[in-house]
Amino acid sequence: MGSYIPCNEEEKKDMLSAIGISDEQELFSDVPSKIRIGGLNLPQGKSELEVSREMKSLAAKNHVFSTIFRGAGAYRHYIPSIVGSVTNKEEFVTAYTPYEAEISQGILQSIFEYQTMICELTDMDVSNASVYDGASAAAEASAMCLDRKRRMMLISETVHPMTLETVRTYCEGKQVSLKVIPAKDGLTDPDALKSALTTGTAGFYAEQPNYFGLIEDMEGLGAIVKAGGAKFIMGIRPIPAVLLKSPRECGADIVTGEGQPLGIPISFGGPYLGFMACRKELMRQLPGRIVGETQDAAGNRAFVLTLQAREQHIRREKASSNICSNQALCAMKAAVYMTAMGASGMAQAAENCYELAHYAADLISRIPGYGLCYEAPFFNEFLTKVPGDPEKLLKLLENEDILGGLPVDGGLLWCFTEMNTKEEIDRLAEILAAFGKEETK
Repeated sequence: MGSYIPCNEEEKKDMLSAIGISDEQELFSDVPSKIRIGGLNLPQGKSELEVSREMKSLAAKNHVFSTIFRGAGAYRHYIPSIVGSVTNKEEFVTAYTPYEAEISQGILQSIFEYQTMICELTDMDVSNASVYDGASAAAEASAMCLDRKRRMMLISETVHPMTLETVRTYCEGKQVSLKVIPAKDGLTDPDALKSALTTGTAGFYAEQPNYFGLIEDMEGLGAIVKAGGAKFIMGIRPIPAVLLKSPRECGADIVTGEGQPLGIPISFGGPYLGFMACRKELMRQLPGRIVGETQDAAGNRAFVLTLQAREQHIRREKASSNICSNQALCAMKAAVYMTAMGASGMAQAAENCYELAHYAADLISRIPGYGLCYEAPFFNEFLTKVPGDPEKLLKLLENEDILGGLPVDGGLLWCFTEMNTKEEIDRLAEILAAFGKEETK
């Protein structure tokens, strides 16, 4: 096996001398010594065969459940085979982001088509080329709302906890106040929102459906926000969005979401895809790459990065955002998925999710000791009470090769998609009933 040595000791000394220092450690003088790592305890290099064996051994520890009733931000949906056959082509897999944009016409066209579909999905005017995930998209959208006079953001308590923490981190970094609007019966409290709005409020973020799977009155919340002179950011899930009122109808200025359900497998936690779109009035504040259509010198259709200076994102504290890349491969998967499914196919998937979830909710809520925690309408996720220890129930389900709901507030948050069957749900109900009888003896 060969090794790659980027530079020898003499070359290192020459480089250090050129920048006026004598030791590599001086490069880290701004990092407090107490948080520096003295060294990395890395094992010796291994042969390809040894690495292959070790990776297979580690992979064997993973367990892929045959039946899944969990969502909460990561969703198992059917992925047409064409998604993989198109996006696994070498020219797409190896393309990270269009640094030399104008010579990457194929990649730029794929992003342009993705942006177009995101605009159709969200009913907005402009989309960017994607960001890292749904949580960072929400945080970036919050930054879009700020100006010199308005430096406070509001966020609903009913959003995904990870999104809340990400938005909080961004706000702290920008010295922006963040206030959490409390929930009432699992939904954003409109009276609390109205009371929290001030002349210094820049924007408000809420999700549809919310973390508990409930359908919020987004139109009502949007009207309250607009009356307060702030901007309304709406986080959506792409599959339910096909059937629910569009963000534009609800008064949203900016729409964000997690694109993982659009043809991207769960893959043990990533990579994910954050999508962002906004009204035309805000397009100059939209972060990240944006691809536009134009004509070349010969009058042929061509694609370019547009609306933004190429390197405006690396101006550190002067930039509204430092995102200068995009999830190109994941965005292409989403575009191929939406193309393959079409509007009617996505609507059918959404309807199946809704119907299966309501069948399951009706079945589970009849079992003694269980019951829905909230009465509000839901889409395909809902929170139930559990007679006994939720973790004990989950372990019982694991023994049946079933991944149960996510423990939330002493109950379980269940999710049902078109990948589930009526037979699986009936079997789940039998196990829950038996567990309930055992726990209440």
